Amino acid sequence: MSAAVASRQGAVVRPAPRRSIRTGPATAVLAAVLVLSITAAAAVGPADISVADAFGSMLSHLGIGTSPLSALQDGIIWELRLPRVLTAAAVGAGLAVSGAVMQALTRNALADPYLLGLSSGASLGAVCVLLLGLQLLLPLAAFIGALAALAATLLLARLAGGLTPSRTVLAGVAVSSLGSALTSLVIFWNATGDSYRNILGWLLGSLSGTQWSSAGIAAGALLAVGIPLLAAARLLDGFAFGDDAASALGIHVPAARWALLAATALLTGAMVSVSGAIGFIGLVFPHLVRLVAGPGHRALLPLSALLGAVFLIWADTAARFVFEPRELPVGVVTAVIGAPVFAWVLARRKGGA
Repeated sequence: MSAAVASRQGAVVRPAPRRSIRTGPATAVLAAVLVLSITAAAAVGPADISVADAFGSMLSHLGIGTSPLSALQDGIIWELRLPRVLTAAAVGAGLAVSGAVMQALTRNALADPYLLGLSSGASLGAVCVLLLGLQLLLPLAAFIGALAALAATLLLARLAGGLTPSRTVLAGVAVSSLGSALTSLVIFWNATGDSYRNILGWLLGSLSGTQWSSAGIAAGALLAVGIPLLAAARLLDGFAFGDDAASALGIHVPAARWALLAATALLTGAMVSVSGAIGFIGLVFPHLVRLVAGPGHRALLPLSALLGAVFLIWADTAARFVFEPRELPVGVVTAVIGAPVFAWVLARRKGGA
């Protein structure tokens, strides 16, 4: 989702009517669906492996029983497919949480995790190392680029008069535009042949070639940053009603906003560093959850995380399997599905649903 679109006025997150869904049972059901999705997605592929055998292979590596698969099939599950599936789950959950937090902090229904220029900064860092042939440094370079973009956005907003939602969004638009321009310039000036194809695949969002190290980065960031964000539900409820309401609840607004923005940027930067810029997850899923669970972040954050994880697992499975032997960037799949779903969500909001 373009950051420029997200800055349009009047797109404010407003409280919706409270729904009757119970958070605990819904979370348990989605958690079970997530476990089943991880197992089933790991079994999908050209190798003839059943879901039961894939599950048995996973258990054997956890010290439970023996693997029913041959050494080759076991390696396919454990070394190739499972790291990719787990990375997809962590990235989907992280982006969904980041999107929900950004929408609350900016009070903007069109906000997504890339609103502060994080995607363009990460892309610039990633493109530079890809052109230098230093693929092993790609996650680090993308993460540093995302943090540099965040620092530039917050500095620009502060110089413009203060870290208010509107100034922060506009600063993010400026930084995002600059980062995209620099990325395009670097690609135009240097990219040729296979390097151009590799860069394009990463910019469109791809989980191809992910390893256990990628899964560790994404899962580690989700645990280290995502869980504290889940615990900040009360703060986010206050921000959703405006700075005055947050202050009335005893929240130190500037400090809390800085901390939450920094945490969201760290989480988003870690996810982008292993997957590229995968769009629409952080934009769409918080809205879908609000339709059934209401605006309270105590339910919104965990349910969005679980839905985002399940969705990205199957989007990536479709990306690598539907057009086999060719593989689509998963960002293409999320955009093809996410755009019409978001249009439907907007139509329901306009109709008062």
